[in-house]
Amino acid sequence: MQKSTTPYLLINCFLVIFLFSCGQKITKNYTPKPLEKTTYEAPYFSNPEIDYVYKANITVYGHELSGIFIAKKINDTTHRVVFTTEFGNKLLDFEISETSFKVNSIVSELDRKILISTLKKDFRLLLKKNYIIDKLFENQENTIYQTKDGKQYNFIFLSKENNKLEKVVHASQTKEKITISFSSENNIFAEKIEILHQNIKLKIELNYFKSE
Repeated sequence: MQKSTTPYLLINCFLVIFLFSCGQKITKNYTPKPLEKTTYEAPYFSNPEIDYVYKANITVYGHELSGIFIAKKINDTTHRVVFTTEFGNKLLDFEISETSFKVNSIVSELDRKILISTLKKDFRLLLKKNYIIDKLFENQENTIYQTKDGKQYNFIFLSKENNKLEKVVHASQTKEKITISFSSENNIFAEKIEILHQNIKLKIELNYFKSE
């Protein structure tokens, strides 16, 4: 009996060690801290009186597409997002919240399920306002909130120096999938945003459009 149970116990131990190490991969270089708050509100894209207008540059597997990105908060839960060419021709118009997604119009060249699904995930993360904090960490530069996102996680990086939101990372327990980086002077409006995918060659750069 002892011979049959020993390998079983060893296998279980290896599985536990493997799962623990995988679960710690994202946060292994972070220091845990006592949780001081359970919610966080992202500061960007939150003012319904502002049209957030950016020059957009999308790079997909070496191919580039430029245009204009416009986001506007139309009620407490929903943003309207419009992509146009630099000449103002509408390419894509949709409304998005944490629980809904509606395409108002889209040109036929962009009407692909995989593209729409990717953009929905990216901009739902970009425009997300309210987070329920699960754990708190820190590194040398940042305070880091961990939040659950279904079966995955979001990590919110705040600067220790000025408490600005600098980055949101969408990840599994073991692998970063999407990183959104923000450059902001006042922690109210992000002048520059970069959305970078780790599992596909996709990068979206948004630079605040200053009208002449």
